Amino acid sequence: MKILVAYYSRTNVTKKVAEEIASKTDADIEQIISKVKYDGKIGYMRGGKDAISAKIVDLEPLKFNPSDYDLIYLGVPVWASKAANPMISYIKQNEGKFNNVKFFATAGSSGFEGTFKQMEEFIGKAPLKTLALTTKEVKKDEFKSQLDTFLD
Repeated sequence: MKILVAYYSRTNVTKKVAEEIASKTDADIEQIISKVKYDGKIGYMRGGKDAISAKIVDLEPLKFNPSDYDLIYLGVPVWASKAANPMISYIKQNEGKFNNVKFFATAGSSGFEGTFKQMEEFIGKAPLKTLALTTKEVKKDEFKSQLDTFLD
């Protein structure tokens, strides 16, 4: 089975989970990079505002075509109970190219349900599984057993 892990990460928390998934599944990995900068306090505020409006942003060129993969893990931080805009932009840019998907999200504490629902709506199909992890769980490496269940 050919697997891709595609993720966006503003603070490297989602990146840590994405790299763990790619390592355990021998998957290709695609970091989604926004041309809109979301770093620092101003970027954090811009991200929340853009998430609420579901703004589509320009992305740096991508390496992989999602339609070439049997399974795609899509990873995203939660912004204002929504998926971070670069992920929504990635999904829109690759409309109709997703076979089977699994979603994983990271957040300070909540907003996972809205994030997963939004991603499902944009893709047009339900994920096989979802994984919701707090920043604290990821930073303290307290997510391995949840990850193993998610990967099964």
